[in-house]
Amino acid sequence: MIRNVLVLGGTGFVGRSVIEKLVQRNGGGNGRITVPSRRPQRAAALRSLPTVELVDASVHDEPSLGRLLKGQDAVINLVAILHGSVAEFKTVHVDLVERLARMARTFDVQRLVHVSALGVNTAEPARAPSNYLRSKSEGEALLRRLAPSATVLRPSVIFGAEDRLLNLFAGLQAMAPVMPLAGAQAMFQPVWVEDVATAIVRSLDDERAPGLTLECTGPDRYSLADLVRCAGRWSGHARPVLPLPAAIGRLQAWVFEHAPGPTLMSRDNLDSLRVPNVATGELPGLQALDIEPASLEAVAPTYLSRGQGIERLNLWRSLRQRG
Repeated sequence: MIRNVLVLGGTGFVGRSVIEKLVQRNGGGNGRITVPSRRPQRAAALRSLPTVELVDASVHDEPSLGRLLKGQDAVINLVAILHGSVAEFKTVHVDLVERLARMARTFDVQRLVHVSALGVNTAEPARAPSNYLRSKSEGEALLRRLAPSATVLRPSVIFGAEDRLLNLFAGLQAMAPVMPLAGAQAMFQPVWVEDVATAIVRSLDDERAPGLTLECTGPDRYSLADLVRCAGRWSGHARPVLPLPAAIGRLQAWVFEHAPGPTLMSRDNLDSLRVPNVATGELPGLQALDIEPASLEAVAPTYLSRGQGIERLNLWRSLRQRG
């Protein structure tokens, strides 16, 4: 029986939903949920939850990771970055995954659940168009070789009340008269964070999960321009969307990379958008774990329509704090 669970990346957007569902699964007292973090301010919302143990530790340090894995029945890996150098992507998406797969076997961890990404190419990682997708592809390929019984989830863009996509575009449209947009035609199949979190937690107990690779998507497909228009309409700040030519879009991304504060869009992000972020149909979806995914239209308006006016600036406060 899975009782003690280690969650890497548990203080992030997806991680907080996963922790809440693990607490519900534990019934407030059955087992222990360990959440390491080097940024305790991000873990404040988790401190009061029963069975959750927050640990100040770096998951990239092998001795520290060994101490974290000792006595664990399962480990969930949510650690990922969207922006960084080639070396940083390798550290997070390849080296950590390789170390985790190897050490989980050493410490007799029963279940390993890893969140990857749609668009990976595990057969030929070097052919992926971006540093992000190359590193994600290489990490997942390593995991499959070292831990074939691991459960892998490949989500499309994830939406929810604290997401960094729809909230960002809603906030931008609250202040800008027009939305110049690079990669406007890129395709997505957005999935609700609660559905992803449910799939992760079910993977700990469902006997169908070991060795399974799931494409985690919602029911509908959207272009990036469609998502921006939806964010503007549902937040009450609809603005015209101006698709940018590729060269101008890359220039805009370069400016964002060198601007102070969190990066909104990088050239590597644009390279990733060359691969449609939609289900291929070649792998099972969330239905394989008896989850019927919620639609974007059913969920997003409920949180984007709140916080009009000055409250919309809370987005920028949170981005500054996280950066």
